[in-house]
This record gives sequence, C-alpha cells and structure tokens, in this order.
Amino acid sequence: MRQNKIKHLFNPLEALLKFLSALGVKNVIIGGIAASLLGKTRFTADIDGLIFLSDKELENFLKKAGNYGLLPRIKNVLEFVQKNRVILLKHKDSGINIDLSLGLIPFEFEVLNHAHPFKIGNIVLYLPTPEDLIIMKAVAHRPQDLEDIRSILEVNLNIDFKRIKYWVKEFAKVLEMPEIFDDLKKLISHAGG
Repeated sequence: MRQNKIKHLFNPLEALLKFLSALGVKNVIIGGIAASLLGKTRFTADIDGLIFLSDKELENFLKKAGNYGLLPRIKNVLEFVQKNRVILLKHKDSGINIDLSLGLIPFEFEVLNHAHPFKIGNIVLYLPTPEDLIIMKAVAHRPQDLEDIRSILEVNLNIDFKRIKYWVKEFAKVLEMPEIFDDLKKLISHAGG
C-alpha cells in the first residue's frame, strides 16, 4: 500500500496541515510525499510543501507554528526566510524536518490552482498534478528527482507533455541550464512524449 512508506510522516503532516488550515494558508504538498502518491512509492524522510504567504504574515506564521509543535530548525529564521524564501521547521515530537517554499512566481500559482485533494486515513492534503510535479522535479534535477519523474510517467498515462515541455524549457532558459530540458526530453521520449 502506498501510504506505508510515508506512515512515519502522518503525525507531523497532520500537525502541519492543521496549522496551515487554522491560519488559512494555501498549500500544496510536494517532494517525496507527492512523488510516492503520484508515482511509485518510495521512502522519504521529510515533508516538503509549497505555501502562499505574504512577507507581512511571516512573523505571525513563525510565532504560531510552535502551538502546533512546529519549531524553527535554525536561528534567525525570519532573516533566512526573507532571503531564501524557504521556511525550515522541525516537528517537535517526531524530529521530522519540514521545508516550506514560499510561492512567488506564476508557475507556482498555477501549481496551487491545479492542486487536487488526496485523502490518506483521516488526513486530506493537496497534491500537485503529475505534470506540475514533473516540472518541479525536472528543475530540481537531482538523481532522485529524475527517478521520481520516471516513476510518475510509468504510473500516469494521460500526461500533458506540452505543458511539461513548455515550463521546463522556460526554466532551463532562465536558469541557463539547458541540461534540464535535454534530460527531460530523454525521460519523456520513453513515455511517448
């Protein structure tokens, strides 16, 4: 069963989702959890999310996180977030790390708008579409990300390759990393894209 490889993440995931819901923060769960639920299941040690929060809301967000057992992993967390657009938290009870990227660019807003609910036990989380996760994984471009793309392509048959190619090509140009698009083309050619 897909959930078994992420069972150790249920409590911190539930705490995170309750916290985000209480504050009305829009979110999408990405990373290894999304890859396991949209592709072939694999072990993941942490929780990754994409959230939408204004700079004015950051301080209040960080203050209230502790009420849900979510603590900053670093000192000067507010300064780090403002510079890097990533909130680094740890679930107090389990020690599980949580990385929350702050959405900013048009693609990330599209990810939010395309997200769909997914229920695991008593938890309902929002996941990106397979296409959007493939795009994010292609841009991250680590070996595990490329494996996740293969897995997602094997499990999902109705993929919008045009969308994937468009966004990955755009990111490759902006980042001046043509290999991102070149490697993606190789992966999707095996899946009929």
